[in-house]
Amino acid sequence: MTRIISTFLALALTSALATSPVMAQQAPSVVLEGDVKLEKTVETSGVKKTVLEDPKVVVPGDKLLFSTRYANKGSQSVDNFVVTNPVPQAVRVADDSVNALQVSVDGGKAYGLLTGLTVKDAAGAVRAARAEDITHIRWTVPAIAPGGSGTVEYHAIVR
Repeated sequence: MTRIISTFLALALTSALATSPVMAQQAPSVVLEGDVKLEKTVETSGVKKTVLEDPKVVVPGDKLLFSTRYANKGSQSVDNFVVTNPVPQAVRVADDSVNALQVSVDGGKAYGLLTGLTVKDAAGAVRAARAEDITHIRWTVPAIAPGGSGTVEYHAIVR
């Protein structure tokens, strides 16, 4: 049963990444490519290191790295390019990723640092937002030169 659930989560994550296109401001010269990798710690000859693998099977608690690569294929610089990623419901953003990110906890309507956001609980009381409340992450790339590229990323934990 756990293997079926794990396989379902892996498929859901892959499907969410493939079917929920990364949103960006309209700039036809910038191409975006999303990816997700499973982060594993392996030990070789007594030395531990983190490796990234394609997520074939994931289980609750597994750490994932979501990334979006951007590349300016045009002949002019693109300024203040905004990349917005929806966070799949099967994961929560890892605590160590949230401090410097612009996030939304209301489906992408408003953004800010997590420490300044609030949500209503099931009883309707307002509380401080937590990493598990994040629905979207947004980055603003100040400038992308012609031929320039880069990557934005965040870590998440399978729920």
